[in-house]
Amino acid sequence: MARQLRIQYPGAYYHVTSRGNEQQDIYRDPVDYDMFLNKLAESLDIYNVSLLAYVCMTNHFHLFLTTPDGNLSEFMRHFNISYTSVFNRRYKRSGHLYQGRYKSFLIDADNYLKAVSRYIHLNPVRIKTHSGKPMEEKIKLLDQYRHSSFTGYIRLKARVDFINYRKVLDCFGGDTPNGRRRYRQFVYKGLTEDLEGLSEMGKKNGIVGYPDFKENIRQAYLDKETGKSYREQPQLKIFRVIFTPEDLIRNFCQIIKADEHEICRRGRNTSDRAILMELLYRFCGIRQPEIGRLIGGLDYSAVSYARKRLRLQMETDLSLKQRVDDITNKLSSLKI
Repeated sequence: MARQLRIQYPGAYYHVTSRGNEQQDIYRDPVDYDMFLNKLAESLDIYNVSLLAYVCMTNHFHLFLTTPDGNLSEFMRHFNISYTSVFNRRYKRSGHLYQGRYKSFLIDADNYLKAVSRYIHLNPVRIKTHSGKPMEEKIKLLDQYRHSSFTGYIRLKARVDFINYRKVLDCFGGDTPNGRRRYRQFVYKGLTEDLEGLSEMGKKNGIVGYPDFKENIRQAYLDKETGKSYREQPQLKIFRVIFTPEDLIRNFCQIIKADEHEICRRGRNTSDRAILMELLYRFCGIRQPEIGRLIGGLDYSAVSYARKRLRLQMETDLSLKQRVDDITNKLSSLKI
């Protein structure tokens, strides 16, 4: 049977999970949890990986992360070996700690970032022993669970410096008291809802996302020359991020002969502004909340709407489509 495809590219988001060999515990006491987090923080720093959420569950763990350098495999290899080494040394054991390869699901972050973070943070109360407990007790368990990033999302004093809280909280209005309250309520709401089975969604091809996201990935990775199927390829990489956001905005404005401050001004809604949003998404590997901050402090939903409207207009307005293609080609030819 072919191994599941490892899709790697700069700016990709992943839900990663790994389980103890033969279902055995990978943490035996509080010291093990501390060692695990120390090795995790160390690996994140070495490989320039950004961690959005985590949970440790006695015999397995979940991570939600993004890789600016497109290096998930290298990061996970280093991290898993590092923790296995200290764990084996402490307990005078040898051999594998984990059951086979870690599982990774490529995430459509624009549509599933909130859902994945909630899925991970709800793990402590989704086990059988807590299934019949009342809502209030489950909330208390979540709030007090020590081996999760959730506490840092709801209490500033519980934060650690290796978690990037902002990316998720941007979807709730930012890292503010109101944004943190809204996120907490979003997570609690998951206790009373039938949540989408994210792992089930990704079982077929390792991708959790909307159809257009999956189709873009399929097109990017299909080897048309050799005829190899999508799932037969063990590991592929796409081009690195071409521009920083600042460089792209500057070059874009030079190409269309527009004032940078004017096109990014709040309240200015033009087709060129929508084109800029789309190109920031394509060329810079950043998400819609980040694009919104760059262009007039827009909410991520406004960015999503503008990009969707642009795509619909391009289907019927050939001159607009030609303009987008011309600008894209000129940007692609630039070397920075």
